[in-house]
Amino acid sequence: MKKVWISLGVGAILLTGCATQSEATAIPSTTESPTKKEGAKAMTVKTESFVQALLNGKIEDAYEQTSSSFKQQVSKAQFVEGYTAFSKGLKSWNHHSHTSVNGSDYDTWVDQDTKRGLVLTTDEKGVITGVLLKPLQSYPDTDNALTKLTYNTPFTGEWYVFWGGQNVLSNYHYEVESQRYAYDLIQVKDGLSYKGDPAKNESYFAFGQEILAPQAGTVVHVVNDIKDNVPVGAMNEQQPAGNVVILDHGNGEFSYFAHLKEGSAKVKVGDRVEKGDLLGVCGNSGNSSEPHLHYQVSDGKDLFNSKSIRVQWENGLNPRQGESITAK
Repeated sequence: MKKVWISLGVGAILLTGCATQSEATAIPSTTESPTKKEGAKAMTVKTESFVQALLNGKIEDAYEQTSSSFKQQVSKAQFVEGYTAFSKGLKSWNHHSHTSVNGSDYDTWVDQDTKRGLVLTTDEKGVITGVLLKPLQSYPDTDNALTKLTYNTPFTGEWYVFWGGQNVLSNYHYEVESQRYAYDLIQVKDGLSYKGDPAKNESYFAFGQEILAPQAGTVVHVVNDIKDNVPVGAMNEQQPAGNVVILDHGNGEFSYFAHLKEGSAKVKVGDRVEKGDLLGVCGNSGNSSEPHLHYQVSDGKDLFNSKSIRVQWENGLNPRQGESITAK
């Protein structure tokens, strides 16, 4: 699938999920993980100033607020021309989401009609390092068609939603029908997803954490022999899901648990599992740039030829990028 971001800059890819690298959008993510209530207010003064300058038609002033590395890649003339063409008829930018992990910020805005999106990435000093402009498309029919079953969280403890939501700004999977409502989940402590050497999988809080069945089902597919990516940041695009377990819940709904640790699967094809049973542990296999869980529900057992279904979570959860989920 062709990437449709209009890119005026670059960020670092932190998580890619199951889509191939060519389909992954650029995203970094800071030193404080925002709560659901705090997320919309967590943008920096610099990003507010940048967006206000754009709204006031001071596009060149906004450009001057970007980093030197950004300016080396995008000239002022290119920036002004690109933004001017993109923003015709634009009346407002409304803050949409905030993600803050590992020393970087990722803030998104949508226009008054939710037809266009703006993404700003900033470093640990609050300097704007990337600007992305994106035409937005929505899929209201599938957005409103939830799974028949309700699903519990497929883990214990607290996990952070790095990608998730009904918008490509907060969930890069959204553009791909087979993964539209997928989640990429990590663990974060004190604003970091790791402690120690960032090149080692064992440094990441999510690595080795138990992954549980969120509903009863029958195991229909298991991959268990793919090596975890070493060093962290290396990715296996040839086997994008990595080690994976797929459950058939018996009603046309299938759960996928991807990027599991090599050799960690505790189930085999044909096994019947109950809600809460151990399936394996979180790893960093496949098209994954750090240890995380890719979870989704689809209408078939073939990840790339089935349609993703929006999950109806237990306890009324509706997780979105930048929020933390605590298992009940």
